[in-house]
Amino acid sequence: MEKDWNMIEVLRHARHDWLNKIQLIKGNLSLNKVDRAKEIIDEIVVEAQQEARLSNLNLPEFASLLLTYNWENHYFQLEYEVLDDTISGRLDDIILSEWTGSFFAILDSSVKPYHDNHLSVSIRHEKEGARFFFDFSGILTDIDKLDQFFKKKNDDITAAVQVLAEEELALELFVPFIANGRE
Repeated sequence: MEKDWNMIEVLRHARHDWLNKIQLIKGNLSLNKVDRAKEIIDEIVVEAQQEARLSNLNLPEFASLLLTYNWENHYFQLEYEVLDDTISGRLDDIILSEWTGSFFAILDSSVKPYHDNHLSVSIRHEKEGARFFFDFSGILTDIDKLDQFFKKKNDDITAAVQVLAEEELALELFVPFIANGRE
């Protein structure tokens, strides 16, 4: 079940993450690994830019899910990339968040624990909505459970599985813009 983060917990985790990053930079500088310290700083800048892009999509529930997911104990690491700066229409944040949260829970229970499992999410604006690309690499232990999840009908979003195999999952999710007047 997804945790409901309060403000103090969010600030505590964010502060902890930043202190870890600063320690990593300081450690590399003390070892005179200036080039590695610069690489870490560049990685931090890219990560902050992606966080800003995600936060600017006007999808607060979805953004919160992605931003805080790795703060909890899960059997896969999540990374994301927003390919466009803005999305020109409104998406149903609740439907998107509920579907994504359910998918993450099913995936988490369908992977080999303590293995090097990674899920990458890419988000791209399109004329009629937004497309979300989910690419998993690792070890899947329950493909049937995932297959059943993807077969469930959803009128608000369209999920298309490209690959579902023991070590890979590739999936596209299309979410249309909310028509004017519909909430």
